[in-house]
Amino acid sequence: MSAIPPLPHHICFALYSANLAMAAAYKRLLDPLGLTYPQFITLITLWKKDSQTVGEIGRQLYLETNTLTPLLKRLEVMGLITRQRDTADERQVRISLTAMGQQMEHRADTIPGCIMSATGLTVGDLTMLTTSIASLRDQLLTA
Repeated sequence: MSAIPPLPHHICFALYSANLAMAAAYKRLLDPLGLTYPQFITLITLWKKDSQTVGEIGRQLYLETNTLTPLLKRLEVMGLITRQRDTADERQVRISLTAMGQQMEHRADTIPGCIMSATGLTVGDLTMLTTSIASLRDQLLTA
């Protein structure tokens, strides 16, 4: 008999399968906007603070530049952002929202409420769960 517990007893599987379910829930909401989930979370970072460097965005999203750059190029082609060399440091590329990118926030403003409703959790429970998962992530990153 194996010492490895059954799959439902693994936290990694609980997180993985919950992530798949969450991605499906977001897909239904983002498809009408023409956005993918990675594009959506990138826009969220810019809606909270416009004109950031690629590195700043990457740190917030836990994405490497080589993963983020193609995503940003697609957002630029969609007319939602601009990419320009930073005037203070030409090694940096600064990402800014266009007017269409700013307007997208209003088109997406019901998504958080729809997701919260889909979870069936209260605001307090969702806040505690989010805090716990973020703490787990941070612990694993430093382990």
